Amino acid sequence: MRHRFHALCPYFAMFPESFAETWIDALTRKNDLVLDPFCGRGTLPFQALLMGRRAIGVDVNEVAYCVSRAKTNAPTLGAVRRRISELEETFDPEVYEVARRRMPEFFRVAFTAGTMRQILFLREKLNWKRSRVDCMLGALTLGSLHGESERSPSFLSNQMPHTISTKPAYSVRFWRKHGFKAPRRDVFDLLRSQAAFRYASSPPDGSASILHMDMRDLPRVGLEEKVRCVITSPPYFDVTSYQEDQWLRLWFLGGAPKPEKTRGEERTSDQDRYWRLIADMWRSLGLVLRRRSDVVVRIGAVSYAPEKLTRQLQGAALACGRRVELVSHAVSEIKRRQTDSFRPGARGCRVEVDCHFAMA
Repeated sequence: MRHRFHALCPYFAMFPESFAETWIDALTRKNDLVLDPFCGRGTLPFQALLMGRRAIGVDVNEVAYCVSRAKTNAPTLGAVRRRISELEETFDPEVYEVARRRMPEFFRVAFTAGTMRQILFLREKLNWKRSRVDCMLGALTLGSLHGESERSPSFLSNQMPHTISTKPAYSVRFWRKHGFKAPRRDVFDLLRSQAAFRYASSPPDGSASILHMDMRDLPRVGLEEKVRCVITSPPYFDVTSYQEDQWLRLWFLGGAPKPEKTRGEERTSDQDRYWRLIADMWRSLGLVLRRRSDVVVRIGAVSYAPEKLTRQLQGAALACGRRVELVSHAVSEIKRRQTDSFRPGARGCRVEVDCHFAMA
């Protein structure tokens, strides 16, 4: 049965656990150290733990960091339940009513007044960067913060996609046009039910090291040992902007109450900047991978033919300063595109390329 932590907080442009499982099984042994320098929702490090490997995940995005750390450093269910009760007992709705009224229109239409007061309380009280328990509660909240509430009681917001946060003005127009209303939800009750559901699958033994940083800084961390295998999927060229697409979840973690311009190079139509990012990835990997290691990269783009993507990825590998050989590559069509669920007919990314490299 699929482990229930895997879908703790799905979002756009993520690879499935089957991809991680296949390559972990093919290229590593028990207790090997594996790395994902763009770990996203933590699929690779979490699957590695389930298979008895050790893992490192790296991501610059706070949503990715929170979710990955929660999954791979899970507290006990008892500790989660006690913390929910503690928070509920100290919550005073009147304290947060003034703050709720001051929020932009989007928030007043996206959530009922009672739900919004609870969300504001948790946003202020959860010490998710330091506490494992609060990190898990933060991740559970992120997974329920928005979604298809007309079809499921598991979401707190007015009708929205689950994988991305639609823009405020568009959302308000859409809700009013279709007559959607925010559902009445008690956040504490929802957290209890979500925790019970997720923990029906026992957390794996051990924990992973999740680093909130740019992967280009990884060689400066001073890893205690070299990495055996890398399995990763860098941001696809000109496909998505994580900062903008995850703006509501980022707000809950302490960010601005509106979409912000992308930091770094997560989305760009500038080919030179994009391939510099990929070259920087290879440069970092060349410094942290041990001799005779493996690198598996899943990559995609809107405007590149698969053959060109493979050639460009091979060329960027020269930046690592070590001998790198392309062992195999495969092209697959994206049949159930996440884009179709909220932008029907969008051009989007239609194929992915999987490349396996051997590094001397």
